[in-house]
Amino acid sequence: MLSTPPSSAMTLREMILWSEQQMQAAGLHFGHGTSNALDESAWLVSHAAGFSVNFGDEDLDTPLTPEQQQAALRLLQARIEQRQPLSYLVNAAWFAGHRFIVNPHVLVPRSPIAELIYTGYSPWVAPDRVRRVLDLCTGSGCIAIATALAMPQVMVDATDISTEALAVARQNVALHGVEERVRVVESDLFSSLTGQRYDLIVSNPPYVDAEDMAALPEEYLAEPGMALAAGEDGLELVVPMLQQVADYLTPEGVLIVEVGNSETALAARFPEVPFTWLEFANGGHGVFLLDAGQLDACREVLGKG
Repeated sequence: MLSTPPSSAMTLREMILWSEQQMQAAGLHFGHGTSNALDESAWLVSHAAGFSVNFGDEDLDTPLTPEQQQAALRLLQARIEQRQPLSYLVNAAWFAGHRFIVNPHVLVPRSPIAELIYTGYSPWVAPDRVRRVLDLCTGSGCIAIATALAMPQVMVDATDISTEALAVARQNVALHGVEERVRVVESDLFSSLTGQRYDLIVSNPPYVDAEDMAALPEEYLAEPGMALAAGEDGLELVVPMLQQVADYLTPEGVLIVEVGNSETALAARFPEVPFTWLEFANGGHGVFLLDAGQLDACREVLGKG
């Protein structure tokens, strides 16, 4: 329940600070593009009032019109009462420096893989030698599209089992004008990709285990469960992916997969597999790398998994 704003004529700064207090009092959870109430309030109020997401300090003392203030109040009330990520309420999220359309059919983009995209996945691949990329479990298409924008020489296949998610991905492909280089494909893992080979396969699949699913805040439970939950140990999709993926990589190909907190379970299940666990300057964990040679050598071990 919102308290009454202290004034009917507030500046952008005043509205942001008041909204921050309301969010803190409501006990909201953050983590879908922002990490705290102040940043989320700044995003919410600026969006509602029609300011650029990159508004400057000079804008903070701008008086809001009654219409702008009411728009911010409506959005704030929805955020508090519905406990949805703000991205769903404004149908937008930012990933790897680009804006994407999102809705409750897709996860809100937040993968640390964004950090790899900025460098063209270097030093793990030679960017100028990559021609074909697969984004497996693409959701909104953010990894596929951001990769295509960062590496203009590549062709990208973006696959998912969810028709609703693929509809969002197609909207984002059109938004960024990459229709000629990003192909959106409905596929259950590799089922629609027979005969295809890729220099780079990237995936942020469902990987949340049962214990973590039971502890998720309401904001995360607003996301599609099929994009999060992956069985008791979080490996329901990752294991079959590993068992099949060698047949879809070129001889010099590389696989990069995010498994989050299921890193421990995966390493324990396949102690003989030489996972390289990547580190990130901007935070994030549970992303592994394997190359085609390693995957080929581990076929027998992985097959027993």
